[in-house]
Amino acid sequence: MLTKFQLGWGVAQWVAFLKDKEIPVFAETRDRLTALCEEKQDQVSPKELTAIVFDDPFLVLKLLRRVEGRRSRTLGQETTTALASVLQAGVDDLLRTVRHSALADESLAAMKECAKRTVVAARIARAWAMTRADISPDEVALAALLAESGELLLWHFAAELPQKAIDELISGRALRTVQAQQQAVGFSFKQMTLELVEAWALPQLIALLIRGSDTLRANVARLAGDTARHIAVHPENPAIPADLVNIKNLIPATSHSVLIAPLPISAEYKERVLHAVAQGDYSRTAG
Repeated sequence: MLTKFQLGWGVAQWVAFLKDKEIPVFAETRDRLTALCEEKQDQVSPKELTAIVFDDPFLVLKLLRRVEGRRSRTLGQETTTALASVLQAGVDDLLRTVRHSALADESLAAMKECAKRTVVAARIARAWAMTRADISPDEVALAALLAESGELLLWHFAAELPQKAIDELISGRALRTVQAQQQAVGFSFKQMTLELVEAWALPQLIALLIRGSDTLRANVARLAGDTARHIAVHPENPAIPADLVNIKNLIPATSHSVLIAPLPISAEYKERVLHAVAQGDYSRTAG
């Protein structure tokens, strides 16, 4: 439980508190990696490992911090994809890291939902980036995956704070997530994520993409996160047609049907969304 003093901390104090904390992993990740390596032994491929690692934003952040900490600031190349983090860590070090990590409290349903949302955002971001022949769709995906690192760490180390933000939304005192966070704790969790990225000296490219407004790639990552959040609220969220219009405006050469394809929503609702967008009427899509 947080002290009264901690409940009054601002973003700078929370960044100072969290920046050196051990990042946990999910027990499911540990079990899946262990089972894969025991089954395939020396035949396991980096892509197979990455597929599991990518489902755990905690572990991706942990690996990225470790490999960047080892990199020479003058000679090394920045690590900007999850696959690169896995390759640089190596299989043995990856398994050792996971086995000796603290475990995230999976009884916190909202934390698991936050993690799942970032994974969905990353998959959408990669798919959208690929449609525009992005130089590295995996970089855009990594930014979307890590965009809510601040909130995830708060769930693990100070769950009262993100819970207060949720309560603010439920009460109706706030209409939007960022507003709820600012009213509940005095800062946005995205702001804290960006300050943590700076404190950890993570690649500047990742910070730029997480910020979500400076470049086309950054906007793709941000819109993927917004869309994943809308889907998490309800798989037939009436905001989804507007999300589709917004990403189409960024990637005009790609059709609406291609852009909606990676969204984890029903085929029936996709058809309704496409029809609503074609008619310019978004008000009839909610079921």
